[in-house]
Amino acid sequence: MSLIDTHLIETEAGSETVFKGALLEVRKDRVRLPDGRESVREYIVHPGAVVVLAELDNGCLLFERQFRYPLRRVFLELPAGKIDPGESIIDTARRELLEETGYVANEWEYLGVMHPCIGYSDERIEIFAARGLRLAGEQRLDHNEFLEVVELSPAEAKQAVWDGRITDAKTVTALFWLNRP
Repeated sequence: MSLIDTHLIETEAGSETVFKGALLEVRKDRVRLPDGRESVREYIVHPGAVVVLAELDNGCLLFERQFRYPLRRVFLELPAGKIDPGESIIDTARRELLEETGYVANEWEYLGVMHPCIGYSDERIEIFAARGLRLAGEQRLDHNEFLEVVELSPAEAKQAVWDGRITDAKTVTALFWLNRP
């Protein structure tokens, strides 16, 4: 935070946990607004996640098709997953790529971070590129995880964003990194 932002900052005046589940916690905070008045902020506490732009030697990217219950439909998205307690973000990226696709990578590059829902969650998603992929065996999906792996060229992936087949925010954001200077 810079000194020029101080006129925008809200400060916590009280906090309570409304719900605590296996993955998420819902908080309700009283905040003091920059003008001195109070208001309420409800938000979701999330452990964070990673997303992987996994590039095959043929130039295609690995994607997954997976049913997402909250929206009750199958989505096309990049490999991704939750950061476990005490786990480094690179270890999460390696684990998720292997578990969900069966691939390992020789080269990893950290690209940046995105915040998918800044109005109601503290979730962050760390973005990685993985290259030099080799198939290391079968997928190692969690007991409650069902997905299929597909390959798309970067051009096909961008077209899938434009025509609405890819609407997942972490995937759209990660694909933006393909055009960096």
